[in-house]
Amino acid sequence: MSDPLVSLLVAVPAVVLSCQAAGRTVRLIGQPPVIGEILIGPSLLGALAPGIQQQLLPPSVLPVTSALGSLGLLAFLFLIGLELDLRALRGARSSVISVSLGGLVLPLALGGALAAAMYPYLAPPGVERLPFILFVAVALSITAFPVLARILADQGLDATPLGTFALACAALDDALAWCLLTAVISLSTAGTPLTALTTLALAAAWAAALTLLRPALGKALLQAGRTSDDLVLAALVAGLCLSAYATARIGVHPAIGAFLFGATVPRSIPAVERGAARLRAVFLPLLLPFFFVDTGLHTDFSTLPAGQWGWGAAILAVAVLGKWGGAAGAARLTGADWRWAAAVGTLMNCRGLTELVVLGIGLQLGIISAQLFTLLVIMAVITTGATAPILRRLTGRDPRMSPPAPDHKPALGKEREATG
Repeated sequence: MSDPLVSLLVAVPAVVLSCQAAGRTVRLIGQPPVIGEILIGPSLLGALAPGIQQQLLPPSVLPVTSALGSLGLLAFLFLIGLELDLRALRGARSSVISVSLGGLVLPLALGGALAAAMYPYLAPPGVERLPFILFVAVALSITAFPVLARILADQGLDATPLGTFALACAALDDALAWCLLTAVISLSTAGTPLTALTTLALAAAWAAALTLLRPALGKALLQAGRTSDDLVLAALVAGLCLSAYATARIGVHPAIGAFLFGATVPRSIPAVERGAARLRAVFLPLLLPFFFVDTGLHTDFSTLPAGQWGWGAAILAVAVLGKWGGAAGAARLTGADWRWAAAVGTLMNCRGLTELVVLGIGLQLGIISAQLFTLLVIMAVITTGATAPILRRLTGRDPRMSPPAPDHKPALGKEREATG
């Protein structure tokens, strides 16, 4: 089948259905769907049956599936930005700020030290030391806000004191981490420090412009919502694509633009909520799986020499020590008991799909090698998979960390369907 369209007609159901089946399978054992979508989906198919994968995903169709995955990725980043309640962050308590900073600063420091040691062995040829160190440090400081929300919702903890506290910490942590990631990308893609500063200044100017346009955007979306929900959906898709295009032209990854647009769109408009729900229901289950295809194609365990598994163990140890230790330690210093602090640290150590997005950006830009990408993906899978079972052991019957009684349990509305 040389015609890409004919090949795509086979690839789409194969990828979408395999990821859905994998996600539902691991949910039966209490894991978030992203674990199955990464491990049991296209990645495992390629390892066990490369011939079948070649037929389902021939080289002629890979550019198309990559583009579909990129669109799903942009929608995912838009929804992350939309779900970050920046107004709530302005009134965050000192303990939330302390835990967020603790879960960011310590991983940055430890990750930077580890990256400096790894640079001679795992950095791609031609990559400068500083961008490599900064990128790895930021990658180890990420918390997966959407996966965290999904785990808490699945266990009925999203409305508990622990759930609301952890989500506030993760939201602030991720907002800061994405700002740092923007700076690192600007530095790595620019030829000189002056160019990097110019790129960063342009990205900041675009973010400021979107913020200034927020009231006008809200009025336009409100008016469009009175006319048609389809018009609102079209406006959201057009806006996230154009914002992604703008940051791409500036020299920053398009994902940053989609995230910024999501953080700008007012959340209080009912038509926007309905439009976001439609994006979540269509783009994520149908297009985002193709992002997992790219991840699987670049995650090859067989290419890792035996000596590099030691680096993998070091990455995992530093990731857990930095993220869990920083968040739990900060919570303890603010007066929390050890059970609460350990649960907060466990939740902040969850990385999920957000980590894969960051790693994919680094691989695409050539900041990290394919081998380091594989090691970091393994770390992300282990830390994400460990979150739910460890959390169940820690919460016990503590009312702060237990689901409310059925008679008093607040209505959750429609279930979050965001993958990752």
